[in-house]
Amino acid sequence: MNGALSRTQLLARSAKGGAALVLAGSAAGTFARRAAADPISDADLAYARLLVAAELLAADFYDRVIAAKLFEGQALKSLKRARFNEQEHYDSVATILNDAGQAPAVAADIDFAYPKEAFASKGAVASLGIELETLFLGAYLGAVGGLQSSALKQPFAQIAANEAQHLSVFTGLTGRDPVGISFPAPLSVDEASDALDAYTS
Repeated sequence: MNGALSRTQLLARSAKGGAALVLAGSAAGTFARRAAADPISDADLAYARLLVAAELLAADFYDRVIAAKLFEGQALKSLKRARFNEQEHYDSVATILNDAGQAPAVAADIDFAYPKEAFASKGAVASLGIELETLFLGAYLGAVGGLQSSALKQPFAQIAANEAQHLSVFTGLTGRDPVGISFPAPLSVDEASDALDAYTS
């Protein structure tokens, strides 16, 4: 990993200053407006750092899937849309850190790792996609339950709903029913961080 950031350092990162993030579209602006009147606790900033790392992993994953050129038609369109969603999620969550005077992690800070042959076939991609999107969904659901700032709960729940849509795309690609369980499992910040360790360093 460039800069040798460990998982602990990534979660504890509180660098001041840095280049300001240019807000992309209305999503990041909405996050900023909702959070502005509600002070952000250290615990909530830890969630934001974790979810920034998750979004960077998501973006890298979708970039690799699209570059593998395994999919076409509606499947490819859905994957590209999911990639767009993940960028908007990143921009929005990174805004929380920027507004707190902390520099959010960027892709160059993280080395991404995937199972061997993860992008060699449609089946391998779909299986990994299910695993990752289940992680992302669980991380956001855990954040919704654990956040102290009420202003962030609804935006994080909205992102969780979108991650569930992504999960259904991959479930459908495996030929299974894209409609999942009634109550997806939330992950604590530690559980989500440990799960991210398998793919980031």
